[in-house]
Amino acid sequence: MDSRSFKNPYTDYEGPVSTEKLFDSAGHLTSGFIQHLKSKISDLLQHMENGLVKADRTDCSIYVGWTGIALLYLHLHNVYGDQNYLQKAVQYVNQSLKGLTGHVVTFLCGDAGPLAVAAVVYHKLQQIQESDNYINKLLRLHQSVVKSNSRLPDELLYGRMGYLYALYFVNEQFGSERIPLQHMKEICSDVVTSGEKLGGKKRFSSCPLMYEWYQEHYVGAAHGLAGIYYFLMQPEFGIDQDTLLKMVKPSVDYVCQQKFSSGNYPASIGESRDNLVHWCHGSPGVIYMLIQAYKIFKDENYLKDAADCCDVIWQRGLLKKGYGLCHGPAGNAYAFLAMFNLTQDKKYLYRACKFAEWCLDYGKHGCRTPDSPFSLFEGVAGTVYFLADLLQPTKAKFPAFEV
Repeated sequence: MDSRSFKNPYTDYEGPVSTEKLFDSAGHLTSGFIQHLKSKISDLLQHMENGLVKADRTDCSIYVGWTGIALLYLHLHNVYGDQNYLQKAVQYVNQSLKGLTGHVVTFLCGDAGPLAVAAVVYHKLQQIQESDNYINKLLRLHQSVVKSNSRLPDELLYGRMGYLYALYFVNEQFGSERIPLQHMKEICSDVVTSGEKLGGKKRFSSCPLMYEWYQEHYVGAAHGLAGIYYFLMQPEFGIDQDTLLKMVKPSVDYVCQQKFSSGNYPASIGESRDNLVHWCHGSPGVIYMLIQAYKIFKDENYLKDAADCCDVIWQRGLLKKGYGLCHGPAGNAYAFLAMFNLTQDKKYLYRACKFAEWCLDYGKHGCRTPDSPFSLFEGVAGTVYFLADLLQPTKAKFPAFEV
């Protein structure tokens, strides 16, 4: 057994008899389970607010900083429709706007996150001038992302895809094309060009699009190939059919060939250790690439690989690192929800609910305390985000990533 995870204490799905306390035959959560979730969300929010009093005042990121808290409250407003949550979101995003870095351009770790969240929050408050101001500031970063001599990487946390997501986020939250899709197409086109420089070389002859971050060829969602290919396969981002078939699909297949016999994936190309089952490295992030590949290319093998990912996560996804999104059961459970929304198979909704039950016992398992214990991607804010998403499982999306 992998020492990084707890042994899963739950019985796997055995049909309707195993779900009667969780959801009905139509997949609607029971009123009792909904109450349990809402009650825990309130408790954990209070715990988070108490802890944030002593948090680092300077980190404005979504990943572990103030904008992550603003994004949580924006999400809670979207789920519950409560204006108080929107007021909280404003308070935290204003705090974060004081700490812009001026050099990192991504949604999760840079200035694009606070600017995009501020644009959306002020839009929802109907303060149009403020909202437009933040959109304009966000768009001013565009040239630095697409310029030909840019040394920006391509991955999600610190690279081009992280800026792309910020643009997508604004349109998605506005419910309209507030930012021209042409901007996103330009970024994806640049990312393809960048991938061609490393792809197809001797070592990667069967992979037309290859990427690196700090000289490592990472596989997962946060820094790696799976996250990049996932975005390139989104129809609205404008990659043409020819490029999809000749460049993206063989590259996706190359990642599929890296699969361990367990069904998990290595952190980077050439890595032999099968030890990470996190959203950032391993099956919980790779699954989104597989699901999107299945939607685009209609190849059943991708669906089978995605099911294998879910099995690995079920067995090894209750992590000792905490309860968070990046490396914890809250983040890992989103893989089940993605699979449920693709297949409507209740097994996956059941598994997500069981991981939620684990999170409902927050702090009782002897997990490590994360470095940023109240933050969105490492700490309790992310757990609350997941529990709130589970209230509407068919709308659930992994934050700052899933489109």
